[in-house]
Amino acid sequence: MKRIYLVGFMGCGKSAVGRRLSFVLKMPYYDMDKEIARQMGMTVAQIFENHGEAYFRGLETQFLQNLKEEECIISTGGGVAMREINRKIMRRTGLVLFLDAPFREIWRRIHKDPKRPIVVNSTKEQIETLYKSRYPHYKAAAHITIRTEFRTLRQITQYAAFQVNRLKGG
Repeated sequence: MKRIYLVGFMGCGKSAVGRRLSFVLKMPYYDMDKEIARQMGMTVAQIFENHGEAYFRGLETQFLQNLKEEECIISTGGGVAMREINRKIMRRTGLVLFLDAPFREIWRRIHKDPKRPIVVNSTKEQIETLYKSRYPHYKAAAHITIRTEFRTLRQITQYAAFQVNRLKGG
């Protein structure tokens, strides 16, 4: 098992769990959105604004295809699992963990976040529709689904680490 991919909707805890899991498992951690932004020299919002969503989705696929062979943890962008090719790459090259949080919990976490342009520019109903449209794709990508509701960050991280070690036989 080379890589551990964290998938799920924005606000489900991918980055927070990824950073902590990196520490616990002593593996490098990458935030896909931050890596793409760094490579492009602009923010994700600027990439969307200047080149459009389809271009950005192509960058996500390129990122997955060009990732060097190393054991690492990757928190993916919320839309990565929408593309079948991305799901196939992730499932073939690593363990995919779906951080499953109910919409009401996600909305509580994200609704006041000014760093999320989609939240600022959309209604709660629009975000919920997006959540519902993406949910089956997260399930399809996942090897393991981790319910996050009523669990602390520490509990989620410990459970994820347990699953990784169990599958490695360690």
